[in-house]
Amino acid sequence: MVPIQDYALIGNCRSAALISRSGSIDWLCWPRFDSPSLFAALLDERAGRWSITPTGPYRAERRYEPGTNVLRTTFHTTGGTAVLTDLMPVASEEEKHHRLFPDHEILRVLECTQGEADLEMRLEPRPGYGRQPFRIRDAGNLGLRIESGPVLLGFRSTVPLELDDAGARAHLRLRAGQSVTASLTYADDLPAVFPPLGQHARDVLRRSIEWWQGWIAQISYHGPWQEAVARSALALKLLEYAPSGAMVAAPTTSLPERIGGDLNWDYRYCWLRDASLTVRALFGLGFVAEAKAFLSWLLHSTSLTSPKLRTFYDVFGKHPPAEQTLDHFSGYRGSRPVRVGNAAADQHQLDVYGEVIDAVTLFVQRGGKLDRETRHMLDVFGRYVSRHWSDPDEGIWEPRRSGRRQNTHSAVLCWAALDRLIGLAEVGVLKSKFLEEFRAARSEIRRAVEERAWNGNLGAYTGRLGEDDLDAAVILLPWYGFTRASSERMRMTYQRIRKQLGAGHGLLYRYRRVDSPGEGAFGIGGCGGGEALARGGGPSDDAPAEGEPHRRD
Repeated sequence: MVPIQDYALIGNCRSAALISRSGSIDWLCWPRFDSPSLFAALLDERAGRWSITPTGPYRAERRYEPGTNVLRTTFHTTGGTAVLTDLMPVASEEEKHHRLFPDHEILRVLECTQGEADLEMRLEPRPGYGRQPFRIRDAGNLGLRIESGPVLLGFRSTVPLELDDAGARAHLRLRAGQSVTASLTYADDLPAVFPPLGQHARDVLRRSIEWWQGWIAQISYHGPWQEAVARSALALKLLEYAPSGAMVAAPTTSLPERIGGDLNWDYRYCWLRDASLTVRALFGLGFVAEAKAFLSWLLHSTSLTSPKLRTFYDVFGKHPPAEQTLDHFSGYRGSRPVRVGNAAADQHQLDVYGEVIDAVTLFVQRGGKLDRETRHMLDVFGRYVSRHWSDPDEGIWEPRRSGRRQNTHSAVLCWAALDRLIGLAEVGVLKSKFLEEFRAARSEIRRAVEERAWNGNLGAYTGRLGEDDLDAAVILLPWYGFTRASSERMRMTYQRIRKQLGAGHGLLYRYRRVDSPGEGAFGIGGCGGGEALARGGGPSDDAPAEGEPHRRD
């Protein structure tokens, strides 16, 4: 199978596709990120793909058109060079209103730029995770019609494809200056739109490039690694579900934490835990509209279950479907089971209250206004946290075997939830008759963490109150203002975690537990370590002694 790092992502803020270096679309779920797959060769070679690949030896180079999510793949073959351009067309709402514009389309343009190139196009749809019956038929000038239940897929190309047992294929021999354009569209209960090819497709490509470049031009960051930061912002935008403002954790399911292992989860949903990080990133980069849209989704979704909060929701704020396994899929490089849905939706995770309230606080700090219903809901959250912060929960890492414990990270995020609510009350944003209860609970949490999570023998804050395990999540204590990264206890904690959980090259393991043997390092943990250093943590012997904790800027 193709190495995961050799895939590139395209999308239109509704769904996304993964394309290999060989020009094969090996993952696509339509019409939403969490819809059943149409192409899933990423997880099983028999599960469908749409490939445009040279027939002989070749070398491939890839890049995104600057400032866009339009992908260019250059194939250098023995006879010539061909450039494949892949995109999901995007447009402003005004353009969609005035033009016939399919909601879901993949457009692929192949052009020979030098010599002569031989390639093959293969279309092998496998709807419904490869389980749903479908029929392909030739519709003449309308191209191929792929029918599966209420779904109609329209495929059009400037070269004809021949039907075969797997789907359809065509041999492409192009000389310099010649090109092929192909379009795949989706429709269910809406009128099907079959956009013309030729000049129309070139116009769509141009407008999509202009749309992406216009969007990224809003970025307010100007400094070191400018291009990398902009590319990260473009990737983040691809995770947005524009109709609701939600942001999914990932567009894929069941990519393994370790090859051949069973820690393969469905991340095509919206985790509340990502809330404050996402809002902070969007506001910090200047994408105010996206930050406000995400916060609007956040408040709507949490209001549906208040005072209880789920770990995550679907893109419309509803409970995700029950977890199930796709036993007919072999998994990425044999990593099974392949899962759709995520049973962690029903876990008890107290830290989400802190992340949600912190996100709302960031919104207020940037001039946002809260309506009466939101202020009341925050007050309800505060009462719940002040009365339940000491309850055992699954915590940030969502374990399925070790059960509920009193997690330090969860306790600190409950502290952060109350701290933010008190701060909002002090500036007149929030009025609550429970402020003294909030203050008392905040103090109680601080005492519990400092007395029960601090382990003098280890010289570190532990992952669980009253226990002796290390957990990389405690590096985030300064991030939420519980203490300073330069405090004596945090410096000692950082050193101990780097020593016992370090994986080299700045990476960290989340923990060392017998119920998760062989687990790889966790990338975001390394980012947390970098954040600790940036905030003055680390092994320096002359760091200031611990003082009163402060709120973040």
